[in-house]
Amino acid sequence: MAGKQKIIISLVVSLVAIALVFSGPAWAKVEGDTIIFGAAVSFTGKYSTNGKHTKNGYDLAVKRINEKGGVKVGGKSYKIAVKYYDDESTPARAGQLADRLIKQDGIKFILGPYGSGPTKGMAPITEKYKIPMVEANGASRSLFNKGYKYLFAVLSTSEQYLAESINLLAQQFKAAGKDPKTARIAIAVENDPFSMDIRAGVIDDAKRWGMKVVIDDKLPKELTDMTATLTKVKALKPDALIVSGHSKGAVLAVRQTAQMKVDVPMLAITHCEAADVIGKFGGDANYTLCATQWAPTMTYKDDWFGFAGDYAKDFEKEYGYVPPYQAAESTAAVLVYIDALQRAGSFDTEKVRDALAATKLQTFYGWVDFDDTGKNIAKPMVLRQIQKGKFIPVAPSKFAAGAVIYPKPKWKDR
Repeated sequence: MAGKQKIIISLVVSLVAIALVFSGPAWAKVEGDTIIFGAAVSFTGKYSTNGKHTKNGYDLAVKRINEKGGVKVGGKSYKIAVKYYDDESTPARAGQLADRLIKQDGIKFILGPYGSGPTKGMAPITEKYKIPMVEANGASRSLFNKGYKYLFAVLSTSEQYLAESINLLAQQFKAAGKDPKTARIAIAVENDPFSMDIRAGVIDDAKRWGMKVVIDDKLPKELTDMTATLTKVKALKPDALIVSGHSKGAVLAVRQTAQMKVDVPMLAITHCEAADVIGKFGGDANYTLCATQWAPTMTYKDDWFGFAGDYAKDFEKEYGYVPPYQAAESTAAVLVYIDALQRAGSFDTEKVRDALAATKLQTFYGWVDFDDTGKNIAKPMVLRQIQKGKFIPVAPSKFAAGAVIYPKPKWKDR
């Protein structure tokens, strides 16, 4: 009897093994007529402000898609939904939650978190299980040199964010009859993957123009004070100050340059809208240059939201504030995913992955065309300047809606 039991057990084990071998690619989690996506987003921790923008962007896309009849896959229409977890603004937790979404919750289509750090925490997990992840807020270029095949990013990579400010400075020097090589740059960035990539892009462009970097500081990790950097700026008088530290860094730069009356001809930062620097600081935020992935004034268009300006109106009506680009790109990530699903005509993750790789799509956010590394190579960054409490696109010239005010007026003259 014992021998027969052993034979039966062996047969069962063998059949299970054969089933696993021939089971093929993973399939999406579908409950009834609803496709379930998964996302780990920062609801708490230092990225919580932008985590909220990310979730709002995803949720608006879900609402609009469902209102318009959902996603058509294999001849049938499906609604979509997103299962969320809080990654607590930490890469390790984001990685744990990616594993949980895939292994425990059975979710096979992942939307990215906020930030390059958490995205770096998730990417090895989604890659391990061969699960596509479309992300909108992990811009670090180091995400795209690992050979990942299942990671796709709709946004421009971080080294591009403030590099345009250096080109704009060079143009201003030329217009004034000065050699751009005489320009002097100050840099202050958070020591995280995103901001360090921004620093690298700025340094590369400064070298290209022959400009000198006279201050190159790492902001304190807690991002509560940059007095030491600004004291050096007052002493060395650089022609431009470049700051990156997500929303906290934006608040810090605008608040402390005003408090300390730091006169610098150009201040260029990231996350102006997400940090609400106009709402928080009013006129003190004027003349700040703000990097953006997207602006409501752009003329991009799609069938889901119409033009960029239409999306902005819909978002503000839904959430009560003007959408920062973090929200817009998050919405775009969902649109890219459902476009791939419809073209694949299947829930087979490999077919969806291949459809994502072949994406060539215009959305209200911009064109999306992924290269072999998963980067979007079809959309440029834009610089806007705060003028009289409004964001005015000033560079590159293709997207300019007004002229840059340079140099910034001195505090005593404002």
